Amino acid sequence: MKERIILFTIVFGLGIFLYIFQSYFNTVWGLALLCLFMFIYAVFSNLSYKLKSRKLQKYPPVINKDYKPFVSVMIPGHNEEGVITTTVENILKMDYENFEVIVIDDRSTDNTASVIKDLEKKYDKVTALIRDKEAFPGKSAVLNDAMKLAKGEAFLIFDADASVEPDFLKKLIPHLEPKDVGAVQARKVIRNKNVNLLTRCQNNEYTMDTYFQVGRDSVKGAVELRGNGELLKREAVEDIGGWNNYTIVDDLDMSTRLHIKGWDVRFCADTIVYEEGIIYLRPLYRQRRRWLEGTIRRYLEHSGAALCSRQMSLRASLDMMAYISEFIMPLWLLMEIFIRGFKILAKDAPTHTLYSSIIIGCAVGIGFFIAARCALRKYDYIPRLDAYFEAVITTIYLLIIWFPLVLFICFKILFMKKDMNWGKTAHGLVMEEEASIKDFIKKELQKTKEYTKEYTDKIIQMVAEKGDK
Repeated sequence: MKERIILFTIVFGLGIFLYIFQSYFNTVWGLALLCLFMFIYAVFSNLSYKLKSRKLQKYPPVINKDYKPFVSVMIPGHNEEGVITTTVENILKMDYENFEVIVIDDRSTDNTASVIKDLEKKYDKVTALIRDKEAFPGKSAVLNDAMKLAKGEAFLIFDADASVEPDFLKKLIPHLEPKDVGAVQARKVIRNKNVNLLTRCQNNEYTMDTYFQVGRDSVKGAVELRGNGELLKREAVEDIGGWNNYTIVDDLDMSTRLHIKGWDVRFCADTIVYEEGIIYLRPLYRQRRRWLEGTIRRYLEHSGAALCSRQMSLRASLDMMAYISEFIMPLWLLMEIFIRGFKILAKDAPTHTLYSSIIIGCAVGIGFFIAARCALRKYDYIPRLDAYFEAVITTIYLLIIWFPLVLFICFKILFMKKDMNWGKTAHGLVMEEEASIKDFIKKELQKTKEYTKEYTDKIIQMVAEKGDK
């Protein structure tokens, strides 16, 4: 109810502001100023990154080789029998001395529980946690249960489809050592990015996220956790009371609460966790809907605490405001166009006033294009012409995916009942398709073999008959 009231106040206030002020001022300048604020902040982040890079080249950070905390690796799984074994065995190959692996079955209806128990018997470092069928749903509740068993000074969270290089933890751990750092996030990369256009766009989207996260890290802003490949200090997790069971995005909710409590969250771009991209549009929309709903709800839920927090840094607060503007933008733009269109139909405003709002919308699209192009060149090392093409399709992809979802989620929060629908991401689809293709080839080869044998037998029989004659 709190989230609904706050969002209604924002939407109603924005609508009144636009309707009244359009009669006296050109409110499109307000939208333009919002765009300018985002642009200035983007330039500031990039300059900060360059200054930080030069400083690190001149004065390389001293790594404390004695800092080797015991790490509890947590891998939750719900109906993940097809991928969980590969993931656990990959994680066990990490070149780090002090760690355990807690694999959690979250009320699965397939054979995930038995697969996890087998892994526990096979590997000494693995502990199986089988949750009761009546247990509280959601990843946050899963991780809270696992924390009770965990022995580590730090928690490393992976999704059930994750894979990493052996030096993953060694590269991530040093970033967690500073006293004010509560968590560190690794860069996420789509493992199957070349399967189709959708997976390629997802990987480009992740590359853009890396670009933004690196900028936020450079200014010590409100860097966010991404669920897969996140390393958290136990002290920080306990300080904020563990994971929030009533959120559908455990990572984003955790990020905001850590910042409110004054903990810093860092981003490590040179440490990569690979995950499986979604190859079909419908499950992708379902996943992104959950992400976006959780993102907006956590801001509404924690807005009061964020505004009143004395522990949260000014940089983190300003960065969070800049990020929130990305969600205000679609709503503002739509309302701007709707109200202007209504006034034009009522002959209270000239037609050309609508064009300025549409131009601003195009400017937003160009902004995404520039960010995508820079990110792809910088982190995926794509050639210039290819980067332009990929940036165009990624911008279209983002506008198709995110813009309508922002509007839908706002409508849902305002008028629909809140649910805890997790919108589980289907893993192993690529493996299933590969297995299906292999099975098809095997059957075709068998048919060919049988046909060849039958044809050969007929030829032998014909030769034998002619010999008898």
